[in-house]
Amino acid sequence: MELGKGGLLFFVFLLGSSSPCATSAELGRSGFPRGFVFGTASSAYQYEGASREGDKGPSIWDNFTHMHPEKIADRSNGDVAVDSYHRYKEDVAIMKDMGLDAYRFSISWPRILPNGRLSGGVNREGIKYYNSLIDELIAKGLQPFVTLFHWDSPQALEDRYGGFLSYHVVGDFRDYAEICFREFGDRVKHWITFNEPWSYSAGGYAMGILAPGRCSRWEEPGCGAGNSGREPYVVAHHQLLAHAAAVAVYRRKYQSFQKGKIGITLVSNWMVPYSNSKSNTDAVERALDFMYGWFMDALTKGDYPFNMRALVKDRLPKFTRKQSRLVKGSFDFIGLNYYTARYVHDLPRSNRVHKSYSTDSRTNATVTRNGIPIGPRAASSWLYIYPRGIRDLLLYTKTKYDNPVIFITENGVSELDKTTSSLEEALEDKMRIDYHRKHLSFVQEAIREGVDVRGYFAWSLLDNFEWFAGYTVRFGINYVDYKDDLKRYPKSSSLWFRKFLRS
Repeated sequence: MELGKGGLLFFVFLLGSSSPCATSAELGRSGFPRGFVFGTASSAYQYEGASREGDKGPSIWDNFTHMHPEKIADRSNGDVAVDSYHRYKEDVAIMKDMGLDAYRFSISWPRILPNGRLSGGVNREGIKYYNSLIDELIAKGLQPFVTLFHWDSPQALEDRYGGFLSYHVVGDFRDYAEICFREFGDRVKHWITFNEPWSYSAGGYAMGILAPGRCSRWEEPGCGAGNSGREPYVVAHHQLLAHAAAVAVYRRKYQSFQKGKIGITLVSNWMVPYSNSKSNTDAVERALDFMYGWFMDALTKGDYPFNMRALVKDRLPKFTRKQSRLVKGSFDFIGLNYYTARYVHDLPRSNRVHKSYSTDSRTNATVTRNGIPIGPRAASSWLYIYPRGIRDLLLYTKTKYDNPVIFITENGVSELDKTTSSLEEALEDKMRIDYHRKHLSFVQEAIREGVDVRGYFAWSLLDNFEWFAGYTVRFGINYVDYKDDLKRYPKSSSLWFRKFLRS
């Protein structure tokens, strides 16, 4: 069914979204399909630290946090982060004790290729580190889910040709991915090429809040040089082409004997119409297309959504026929990150001279309706808790995109850093328990309604460096004491997960 005629499909979801979720008494591992994977997630820059150790090259996040510390809430960086580079055995032991099945982590591209390219040489120290981490996980009965790109691209490529603004990055990413397949693929059975290409494109090239911090000066005072009306689309296009190139190499040379699966992780808010008017339900469709369909349409149909092609026109890159065939179907599964939802209403066509990704969809997203928030606000200003949205997004994906295999690769909630609290108070996170319980209940409900969900990864195993928020917010289900040698302590949510996984 096409979702282009007055938002008809959206109303199907809206009318079917009120069924009650499972009660806490029903919720446990046994309520999910046999083989369902439970894990936690992380990323290299947010966890590893050791930014100048092991012959690692600098990433754009190393550069961004040092050149623009004012863009980070507490002017911090990931130079040390939570030191998982040295403490990975301790962290794996925490996961084992919790009873988790898997760990999703990312490989740092400049730790493998310090100069970003094969011609600069492969860093054997980096290979050794990830081999050790993978072997430790497997020895403790945990499956490695490996992300190849979680935003920390090599600064050398940024300096050489502008990173993902250039088509040259496609070949360099393909070469990097092949090194990883060759070195780790005998043990890694789940590969994720890119994490949240929307966040990287919009956050790094439209809003300027993520590395490399580009956007238009007229739109965001203090931004570096950029073009928010063109660059996000170019960067997203090159990520899709790089993803497809890596998948093609994996399928052609490695998959048949390594027996693994490969996919990509996308993120989307759920969108709720501000009112039931046709203009607002159509606006919901456009908002989803400009965040989620941007990538899902390309991956399943070989082209961008009609709404994007109609509204962005000559600023939106075009796939050649060969590229379209390469991108279409280039996944064995979709990773889906879900955190929050928005009310959406229509915006009239603008006569503004300046074009920007932020206004191209002709929609406005808000967190309140008639003064009432869509859900309780977490510590992060962008995160309002709306558990039902995960089910609605899953059902939307099932219906519109032919029910792909899905792993929930991130889902979590932030709390403020309680630096003035006692350790006992800091470990009490009932709100996080409630968040995960409700979201898992709605995932369970989506599975009952036929969505092919195979796993759930909580963000995050540990408190960590949270990008532009620095260390001011905490997403971890295990506490990291930043003032006492980064010691780890289980929060109430960690104990809840342990009980859940043993039920």
